Amino acid sequence: MHSMTQDKPLIVGGVDAHADTHHIAALDQRGALLGTSSFPTTTPGYAQALDWLSGFGELDAIAVESTGSYAAALVRYLRQHGVTVVEVNQPHAHTRRRVGKSDPIDAEMAARLFQAGKAKAVPKQTDGIVESIRLLRVARHSAVKSRSAALVQVRDLIITAPQELRDQLCCRKTLRGKVTVCARFRPSGRELRSPSQAAKFALRSTAQRVQALDQEIGALDRELEQLVAAAAPRTVQLLGISTGHAGQLLVTAGQNIERLHGESSFAMLCGASPIPASSGKTTRHRLNYGGDRQANRALHLIAVCRLRYCERTRTYAKRRTAEGKTQREIMRCLKRYIAREVYNSLRADLADTAQQRPMVSTTIMCGNPGFAINRTRT
Repeated sequence: MHSMTQDKPLIVGGVDAHADTHHIAALDQRGALLGTSSFPTTTPGYAQALDWLSGFGELDAIAVESTGSYAAALVRYLRQHGVTVVEVNQPHAHTRRRVGKSDPIDAEMAARLFQAGKAKAVPKQTDGIVESIRLLRVARHSAVKSRSAALVQVRDLIITAPQELRDQLCCRKTLRGKVTVCARFRPSGRELRSPSQAAKFALRSTAQRVQALDQEIGALDRELEQLVAAAAPRTVQLLGISTGHAGQLLVTAGQNIERLHGESSFAMLCGASPIPASSGKTTRHRLNYGGDRQANRALHLIAVCRLRYCERTRTYAKRRTAEGKTQREIMRCLKRYIAREVYNSLRADLADTAQQRPMVSTTIMCGNPGFAINRTRT
């Protein structure tokens, strides 16, 4: 005798994510399309989508596009309800030329990629301290770009300002010093028709914007320093790894770093893994131009710092130079070694962070309002 649960077909879902709606397709274990539908990007909408998929049978997994952007909230909801979620890329251009492009087609192709074994990546966990670090880093990056733009505007305004203003600012040699003077200007609001008073008003406004952004960046740096030190205490103690470098590598790895198969996967993710470039009698490897370029930049700066201050690293570079390696090849090797060291350190740090998170007992409503699942989660 078979139970009713065993008789249910195994269902694979595919999600094409957008800002306002998610389009979902359902396939059975034979690959037959059971249906497609669209749901709003709200908590009731996620519940409706999960109920709709569960109505076809037992859920095997849901393949989702844009798990780190448009579908981030959906992925969190599905994980809270114990659903297996995998990340998929957009359909290949060949597929789009053959079958076309639409939301139902993209959702169906996402599910078929999982059934074909081409979608196995586990999405990043976005409900921990690493996600907090990412959010603050986004705000800091925006503030730094805005400050740079404001400083360029101050420089250009000074160049085109009336001569008496330029003479007044000649006493300060640096742009920062000129910003300090400009922030103390007192233009006359009744005489803005005069270019001299208008220039003062514009320079004061832009200079005060620079100072406000300086304060904003300083506040974000203080918060990031505390968060990164709490999330990766071992990593920030390594030579050449600052709070900014450790924060970037944490964001690249994700809170659930165990989703990576090993340190080689982390190196590939950071663009630090060697790519074979051999031909004939030549055996060599080249740089990896893929991966997270910001993480690759962090590894590069760490290597530059160690080449200057670490005797062991300088000795290694001299030995490889004697072997005929170029500077680019030596940097590639150093970044690969640093990626291995950072991966092991981050893995230990994040394992400690996971143990420190308190266990909270919650009751999750699933499907029928009269049916609840008591689940303990962190």
